[in-house]
Amino acid sequence: MRTQRNDAWKRWAVFVAVAASLCMLLWAGWTLLKDSHVIDHVSSIQSDTAVTIGVPDAPSSIDIRTDDNPAIEQALLGNVYETLVSRNQDNSLAAGLAKQWEVSEDGLSYTFTLQSGLRFSNGHALDSSDVVWSLQQAVQQQYVGSEALDHLAEVANPDKDTVTITLSSPDPTLPRTLAGRAGIVYDEDASIDYARQALGSGPFTVSEFRQGVSIVLRGNDSYWGQAPASSQITLRYFADESSMVEALRNGEIDMALPLSAATAQSLSEDPTLMVATGESLNKTTLVFNNDADSILSDSQMRQAIRYLVDTAVITQSQADASQELGGPIGPLDPGYEDLTGLFPHDTDQGAALASYFGTSYYGGGLRFVVQQEYATLATTIASQIEQGGVPVNVEALAENDYQVRIDSRQFDLTLRTEDGDDSAAQYADPQSLSQYTDSQAQDQYKAAMAAPNDEEYQDGLRAFARTVSQDAASDWLYSCRTFVAAQPRLSGYATNMVDRWLPLSDIALS
Repeated sequence: MRTQRNDAWKRWAVFVAVAASLCMLLWAGWTLLKDSHVIDHVSSIQSDTAVTIGVPDAPSSIDIRTDDNPAIEQALLGNVYETLVSRNQDNSLAAGLAKQWEVSEDGLSYTFTLQSGLRFSNGHALDSSDVVWSLQQAVQQQYVGSEALDHLAEVANPDKDTVTITLSSPDPTLPRTLAGRAGIVYDEDASIDYARQALGSGPFTVSEFRQGVSIVLRGNDSYWGQAPASSQITLRYFADESSMVEALRNGEIDMALPLSAATAQSLSEDPTLMVATGESLNKTTLVFNNDADSILSDSQMRQAIRYLVDTAVITQSQADASQELGGPIGPLDPGYEDLTGLFPHDTDQGAALASYFGTSYYGGGLRFVVQQEYATLATTIASQIEQGGVPVNVEALAENDYQVRIDSRQFDLTLRTEDGDDSAAQYADPQSLSQYTDSQAQDQYKAAMAAPNDEEYQDGLRAFARTVSQDAASDWLYSCRTFVAAQPRLSGYATNMVDRWLPLSDIALS
């Protein structure tokens, strides 16, 4: 009996041992499977990416409402703060917080339809009431850019997705205005120190602002649109271009902009860096003094100089030149038309027109007054004009001395790099630098600014620019380039207008 009992215990012990072994094998297999799943899961997670961009001109605050420093707009507009209307790299209008808009036939009413699912970075919903409140605040508090809303009569929101703007008189530039600071939509419930903090609806938030040093932007977890390609972008500010370039060469920053033409040329010879060019809104212009006591008050003399100046040669010789201009409107501006054919380089034609006045009429020569940075270009232009028998006296002055001469109107010619979206407007203003006056041109500009829609507005600008160019109010030499240098691994960055507008959402290191 005892022997049978012992055999039973032995069989039971063997069973338990086998069962335990099977359990251990099963446990080990499950653990391997579990660990394999964890490894697969971890491998699918993308690591955070951080990009550092070097820029000059640090802002003293980040209050985009009241501080007119362009560096604030460059850093925050479209990145942290979004506008009702946006714009593309060619400076054309595009959907922003509003996915579409319509204008009434008389140009007095605009209806904007908002995108769906809009949110501020604090999670608050963004709807039409925020748009109405923001526009009201811009006008009442006189935020930067609000002067462009002078035609605004009423703003309403018939429902949460719709905003209507009524104007006192047509203003075809309204959508473009709403693509700038005046079109920013703020959170009415935000309670922040705007000088050091920001709260918008864009793809980034301001994580840190160190005055004079940097702005750190982090991806907005509440963003309603596509998440930015990089989780963090730091804008690091430099006191001068040389220190910024040194940081780029040392790998401390991933990109530097905007660069001077000379620096860009130097960096283009570095095989470890990429240099890219884009189009700027800036234009370099040979400005004519149209005052009555200047010989250039006579349109025939102005036309003579336009024939004598070879803008093609000048454009090819200037490192910052993008393309020839023949009128006051640049290739990225609304209403652009290629007018370079109006005054092709023709020394004989220029000399024939100038000969009407006789050499004694010029006295000591045309007074060509420039700042020292333009001395070489001025000398080139002067030699071209003199080939037509017109003597020119070039004076390159320090900034203060130059300004005294300009303010006292003691010049016939000068060189300026004009910036801004609407620099052509000065030729409709008799009090501008050129003091050009022409009733037809002024009427054409007024008609363009009163057009009921964008198509008629741009047609009107083209007519105005052609009149001004044909009358040779000045000689518009070339549009300017922008220059960007970056590490080869960096992609997704813009090149046009980066001196003013810097979209960051697509920038990433590969």
